[in-house]
Amino acid sequence: MSTNAAYYIPHKATWPVMATAGLMLTLAGFANYLNGNTAGSGMMITGFLVFVAMLGAWFALQATESESGMYNHGVGISYRMGMMWFIFSEVMFFAVFFGALWYTRNLSVSWLGETGATSGPGRSTHDILWPAFQAVWPTNGPGKVGGDFEPMGAFGLPFLNTLILLTSGVTCTWAHHGLLAKNRSQLIKGLAATVGLGFLFVAFQASEYHEAYAEMGLTLGSGIYGSTFFMLTGFHGFHVCVGAIILSVVLFRSWKGHFTPENHFAFEAAAWYWHFVDVVWLGLFVFVYLL
Repeated sequence: MSTNAAYYIPHKATWPVMATAGLMLTLAGFANYLNGNTAGSGMMITGFLVFVAMLGAWFALQATESESGMYNHGVGISYRMGMMWFIFSEVMFFAVFFGALWYTRNLSVSWLGETGATSGPGRSTHDILWPAFQAVWPTNGPGKVGGDFEPMGAFGLPFLNTLILLTSGVTCTWAHHGLLAKNRSQLIKGLAATVGLGFLFVAFQASEYHEAYAEMGLTLGSGIYGSTFFMLTGFHGFHVCVGAIILSVVLFRSWKGHFTPENHFAFEAAAWYWHFVDVVWLGLFVFVYLL
């Protein structure tokens, strides 16, 4: 039990180990699936279910401790600092992928398209290896790796998903205002709308991926455009899914009567994460789809 002078320390930390195991199994299964291993899909699904179970159990433990009065102001500060550093690490994570996209579009593609002297040591990589390559984005790289494809347009499902995520940010903020005003009905309705919109976004993105693979010839193997497109949008979709799961737990806790205007960090943390996901998507929509 925490007091003003004592800081609560959990007796053991098993859930981080379970989270690591679930993520490793998910990624290992995904890698095996991409390489044609029949066990890959089963590993990926099992790992994801382990990760989801971990989230639910860890949140349940935290809720029990919080509602039992085991946390003091110092614990709350630690939670906030931990969440801020976590979101900062996520910002850096996506910054790397945006950097890779910028480097590819603005430097490497143009370098491969440069022409030099027709003979002698001044001949460029373009002239020696890829004389037919044109430095035009989007590209599947020299030699047309993965075959021809149709680039994904910005309007249609991507634009609709942008509206969905922006709307979910509004409903999340509306729910927060309901909590601060002690209006539990508004809190629950706002959270339910946010969770529904989040999973709707994931469903539409899955439909977009199916269209890309089945009708547009756009796959992870479609050169540098295909790999950067699916890496950026795929990891973002995973973050949306995780955020919707976290908000689902917060919604359940709200329905159970948890949270007060003075004590609701779990809601705040979920809201911070959700708004971060919204902002990242705006960057994706502009730099991946529009430009």
